[in-house]
Amino acid sequence: MTTYSKFKEYIWLVNTIRHAKAITLAEINERWLETEMSEGVEMARTTFYRHKCAIEDIFGIIIDCDKKNGNRYYISNSYVLGEDSVQNWMLSTLSVGNMVEESQSLHHRILLEHIPSGGDHLQLVIKAMKENRTVALTYRRYTAATSSHFTLEPYCVKLFRQRWYLVGRLSKGVLATFAFDRMENIELLDQRFKMPDDFDALDFFRDSFGIVVDDKVPLQRIVVRAYGFEPYYMRDLPLHHTQREIAASEEYADFELTLRPTSDFKTKLISRGEWLQVLEPQSLADEIVEWHQKAVERYKK
Repeated sequence: MTTYSKFKEYIWLVNTIRHAKAITLAEINERWLETEMSEGVEMARTTFYRHKCAIEDIFGIIIDCDKKNGNRYYISNSYVLGEDSVQNWMLSTLSVGNMVEESQSLHHRILLEHIPSGGDHLQLVIKAMKENRTVALTYRRYTAATSSHFTLEPYCVKLFRQRWYLVGRLSKGVLATFAFDRMENIELLDQRFKMPDDFDALDFFRDSFGIVVDDKVPLQRIVVRAYGFEPYYMRDLPLHHTQREIAASEEYADFELTLRPTSDFKTKLISRGEWLQVLEPQSLADEIVEWHQKAVERYKK
């Protein structure tokens, strides 16, 4: 069996148990036989246990057996399915891939959003991170007339709004972020570096909305009021991991967040137009009003 085929089976098994909440091996096999992957052959108990171990190793998802409930299998650490991790990104991406592949007759009716892979640059950066090797980067910012050259230690990569970004430490010790689509060239160097024990990629972005990290912007409690259908969107897709709903009525819902209101967060607020209003702090509300006023003036011209 190819690696790809195994992954397809892993994803199918996780989703089957996840949706069933609790399910016996016999019930799993009933559903397994309905798929093309089975080719009409039941999943052997030994195969099931091998898949179970592989799923825990690759995705960190633990499948346990509740013997008191008729030997039903369930995901005992289901909280990991809500985390922003490489494993969950893989699980989500491969799950969609499985569904699309099993629905080839509907390919012209299933429209997907394009997410750039990062190309050879991403592959080289990941290799550099694995081997703790520095990279030489030729980079051209949108507003720059010429390209710049950097030597940096690659610490982590992040996917945000369909774009890949690299965070690395420059020779002066400063952490900087680079967009992959602005990289003109990248070269793997022989020089090694020691990854700091105290660096944590999740902590690095914890107080940020997206990709902008700016310690000069103070961490603030922010309250926004959502109107119309916006509360539903915010409940399904929270703006930040600190978001919590603090009030609701038939007309609106109020949400509290604690983060650094950097430019990318302000842009997000602006993009929601009349459906999102900043209640606190007043300084941020004033700034958003000013941005809206400038937009109106531009249309008047």
